Amino acid sequence: MKRAGFPFCLAALIAITFSPMVSADCGKCSHSKSKDIVDTAVAAGSFKTLAAALTAADLIGTLKGSGPFTVFAPTDEAFAKLPEGTVEELLKPENKAKLTAVLTYHVVPGKVMASDVVKLDKAKTVQGSEVNIRVDQGKVYIDKSQVAKADIHCGNGVIHVIDSVLLPN
Repeated sequence: MKRAGFPFCLAALIAITFSPMVSADCGKCSHSKSKDIVDTAVAAGSFKTLAAALTAADLIGTLKGSGPFTVFAPTDEAFAKLPEGTVEELLKPENKAKLTAVLTYHVVPGKVMASDVVKLDKAKTVQGSEVNIRVDQGKVYIDKSQVAKADIHCGNGVIHVIDSVLLPN
């Protein structure tokens, strides 16, 4: 690594260590954007339930693929808002198809940045249904879920953190 890039990499390392959700892109280093969506979410530490669900649905390999993907990622707190027992029920092997439908409803093919999202009123998900998108008083909503943090760049797409789990109709 060039010495001139060192302060930028150190700043990125500090940001990753102390921020609840940031991208690995320091903008100046050769490792920029190298983490995929799964690795970025796992490193953040606030998506343990999502990671467990992706594992149970056998979707880890897909979201580690080349993409690009846009993921509306619910935090652990978002999963906690679901009625008691819902997550445990979805994680059962016999409910894998339902879990897969819920999770793929959080994924849109392509890399859709916040500047693009605000121009849309809906987007087709990998699950096949459309999510509704609206902007209200400067806040972006995907269905009834508010985007809490947008444009977390990953090597194979982008993550937008949301405050509740999206459920397909």
